[in-house]
Amino acid sequence: MEGLWLVVLVIFEMALSVQSQLKTGFYSTSCLRAEAIVRSTVESYFRKDPTIAAGLLRLHFHDCFVQGCDGSVLIAGSSAERNALPNLGLRGFEVIDDAKSQIEAFCPGVVSCADILALAARDAVDLSDGPSWSVPTGRRDGRVSLSSQASNLPSPLDSVAAQKQKFSDKGLDDHDLVTLVGAHTIGQTHCQIIRYRLYNFTATGNADPTINQSFLSQLQALCPKNGDGTKPIPLDKDSQTDFDTSFFKNVRDGNGVLESDQRLWDDAATRDVVKKYAGTIRGLFGLRFDTEFRQAMVKMSSIEVKTGTDGEIRKVCSKFN
Repeated sequence: MEGLWLVVLVIFEMALSVQSQLKTGFYSTSCLRAEAIVRSTVESYFRKDPTIAAGLLRLHFHDCFVQGCDGSVLIAGSSAERNALPNLGLRGFEVIDDAKSQIEAFCPGVVSCADILALAARDAVDLSDGPSWSVPTGRRDGRVSLSSQASNLPSPLDSVAAQKQKFSDKGLDDHDLVTLVGAHTIGQTHCQIIRYRLYNFTATGNADPTINQSFLSQLQALCPKNGDGTKPIPLDKDSQTDFDTSFFKNVRDGNGVLESDQRLWDDAATRDVVKKYAGTIRGLFGLRFDTEFRQAMVKMSSIEVKTGTDGEIRKVCSKFN
């Protein structure tokens, strides 16, 4: 019996360990200005281009899903993670590099790039009229970055089952999945990514039947069959730069831009969460989404983090020490 209790205790301690390794205000004595510098840097880029907010949020997400939240996506190099096919559209690297160089001038070798990215993602949401939250810090930077390891990132072509599996592999449940995909309220894609849904879905020569007919006409006007594939398309047709719940109303109404987003309506478990956020009492459901998005982000940004003496604190975010 004593042995059993020991096993239970060890499992419990392991579950607590990641959260306890990171802590809010980790740099309060070693680099007091770190969070303020990240904030002012993100703000300066955001003022010039509000779509950078979605870029920073996505950059953090893609970092955490490969090797954990360790800044591995920031490394430059032909075989590095950022050159994997799913990462080719990532943006916001210059914001992180800028914040890092300013922080290094005040406290060299103290603040990790992984933490700067986690803080920048929070600030990006806050600046887009979304929620803010305390980011537990203390992550260290990874020493491995390989494009070959980025093949299991969530894809816009994924079925709900595939999305659930990829999130579950990272310790995130179905509710976290829908909540985090809600970040697409400020996201954008490009015509070349969605064109198949508009003109040749499952090679039938027809459009995806789950797209609302009037929205289909709008998308086809924005993305003609042989038009510019790089043209940006907002993932939330109603309020691209506002962090709100209109994305979920779009999914409910057949106005999801990505196939993976629209599929959330096909599955009973994910549909229930979409319905909850797409409710008619705007203030109430917006508040609930804000609260649950905060919680899901803290959980996601704790995936497989390196702490203590693991990894390193990079001097420059795009290269290992």
